[in-house]
Amino acid sequence: MKKIDLKKELKSLYLPSAKAVAQVDVPAMNYLMIDGAGDPNTSKAYAEAIEALFAVAYTVKFMVKKAQEIDYGVMPLESLWWADDMAAFSTGDTSKWKWTAMIMQPPLVTAEIVAEAVAAVKKKKNPPAIARLRFDTLPEGTCAQTLHVGPFSEEGPTIERVHEFIRARGGKLAGRHHEIYLSDIRRADPAKWKTVIRQPLAAS
Repeated sequence: MKKIDLKKELKSLYLPSAKAVAQVDVPAMNYLMIDGAGDPNTSKAYAEAIEALFAVAYTVKFMVKKAQEIDYGVMPLESLWWADDMAAFSTGDTSKWKWTAMIMQPPLVTAEIVAEAVAAVKKKKNPPAIARLRFDTLPEGTCAQTLHVGPFSEEGPTIERVHEFIRARGGKLAGRHHEIYLSDIRRADPAKWKTVIRQPLAAS
């Protein structure tokens, strides 16, 4: 049985330092994705998206393990965040936020495997958001990122550090605010939650 440690292979992208902001080049990667809108803390749609994503992600993992004899750990939940009026995003008006919840898939996972996994999940559990799930590629390119340690409500200064890093180098924000959730928030102390804060950038 061959084992793949994706977090180790992609350490610069999934395990950054909290001490500084760094510029990284993010290759195009494939994800299970579900789009939605509304406050993630109260939105039923966001919770349903997470349920469907993990159900399919684990089904894909076990299908690959059985058919290809390759084992890997399911990657963490990630989300892209934005708003039609970015003022709503920066002021924290979460009711107007839009999001894409997603889980990265290793290159060996194909659209055919995902389709088979979705069908299996529908037959077994049929979670409400399964019909909205898609398999897609995200080409982020050059980004600035760092690690935030603490509750989501205290991310503001960390996000500003990332934005200031971009501005200080003559760049501008491009693309959507990206977060990667490394902690199990159901069990971990909020003071120890670890979240990758990533922002695509472009030259001014």
